[in-house]
Amino acid sequence: MSSLSGAVRTAGRRWLRPSTWHLRTRLVLVAMALLVAICGAIGLASYASMDLFLTQQLDQQLREAARRATEFGRPPSTFPSGRPDPLEARGQAAGTLNARIFGDTVSSAGFLAADGTRASLSDADTAILQALPKDERPADRVLSAGSYRLIASRAPYGDIIVTGLPLAAKQNTLTSLVWTVVLVSAGGLALIGLAGTVIIRRTMKPLEQLSAVATNVARLPLDAGEVALAVRVPKADANPGTEVGSVGHALNLMLDNVANALEARQQSETKVRQFVADASHELRTPLTAIRGYTELLRMTEDFTEDGRKSLARMQSQSERMTALVEDLLLLARLDEGQPLKVTDVDLTQLVIETVSDEKVMAPEHVWKLTLPDEPVVMRGDSTQLHQVLANLLSNARKHTEAGTTVVAGVMRSADGSAVVTVTDNGPGIPAEFQSRIFARFARADAARSGSEGTSGLGLSIVESIVQAHGGSVEVTSRPGRTEFALRFPAVAPVG
Repeated sequence: MSSLSGAVRTAGRRWLRPSTWHLRTRLVLVAMALLVAICGAIGLASYASMDLFLTQQLDQQLREAARRATEFGRPPSTFPSGRPDPLEARGQAAGTLNARIFGDTVSSAGFLAADGTRASLSDADTAILQALPKDERPADRVLSAGSYRLIASRAPYGDIIVTGLPLAAKQNTLTSLVWTVVLVSAGGLALIGLAGTVIIRRTMKPLEQLSAVATNVARLPLDAGEVALAVRVPKADANPGTEVGSVGHALNLMLDNVANALEARQQSETKVRQFVADASHELRTPLTAIRGYTELLRMTEDFTEDGRKSLARMQSQSERMTALVEDLLLLARLDEGQPLKVTDVDLTQLVIETVSDEKVMAPEHVWKLTLPDEPVVMRGDSTQLHQVLANLLSNARKHTEAGTTVVAGVMRSADGSAVVTVTDNGPGIPAEFQSRIFARFARADAARSGSEGTSGLGLSIVESIVQAHGGSVEVTSRPGRTEFALRFPAVAPVG
């Protein structure tokens, strides 16, 4: 539930930032926003035009009704007992309001009902009529019977005749117009949204193709080895005549350039590796001769004390150089991918033997084993696996002080893979060096104390041999604990 709520919150924050939206989403929303603005402008213009037209039409009808009411009746001298009722004028429509104002007195006031009968005005309505301007200009007022358009006209015999027509018909027409505009606009927005999404999605398809190509290239291991950079943007999406096609064409040109650079780099690496292999192979013969003649001199000639020291030093350096040449030859063979001599290898026994050898060479260290009850057997090259363990234990010996505890362990993980660990409680490896610790000729002697020089090839050989067996090697280090963990798959490599 927590992960789901976290995902919901993340999605909510993303929607609050338009810069993180997909381009097609922004294009659809912009198109719909423009359509809303256009529909709103058309609706307002239509409403204003219709309101003006209906008002003019109503004012014309109001003036006609006012004229009929004003002209109705007899001259004042002929009605001593009362004045004529404007509502009795011919042609007055249902809902028409009429009232006669003489001085401060309102008489003959009422509504003409739909059945032709008369409906009286309230006192509030009478007060509104009395306050109406007498300038014969139409005015809107809200009465007890609803909203009315009113006009006050002066009769020839001195009375003020108020005539009014209901605004309900006008308001109903405007309401219908508003609903029509809203519904038509909503339907248009829905249609434009669907059609725009489809059209924009199809238009953006080439960009998605470009993104897929770039993603595939980003996932390729371009840092080492021979790389086949065959992925390209299709010709249909790489037409320089269009904006998107121009990007696709430029991406293809860039990929061609990268492929050529990778090919040149691979050729250069191959030449260097071949040179190292050839040079190492050629150096083995003179180094063997130097070691042989040095040994012969020690046995047959009589040297002074300084001479014997110099001869011993010469022999030591020739042996060190021979070891370096052998390491370079092994790396060259591993780079070429030479097949392994696969047999059943008991890792438990291999660890015991390798630790025993190191214990003889460095009795001042504390050597411990962590072994399972059952032997851990895997398929691999026993000689190369022995060299891996020897290199790791030798590193722990060379780069730590006397008295350091070194623990070698073997176990079988839950997924069936074999795990070998070499751990020491030395000063640790600097964090900035851990990222390049498996690089060739990488050394950080100042970080871990030790008196023996190293070539910087030991851990490179470890990584290459483990990878040749289909496994992986990891290092974790902090002051007081450094661990190298080798993990070999349950299924043996084909060799």
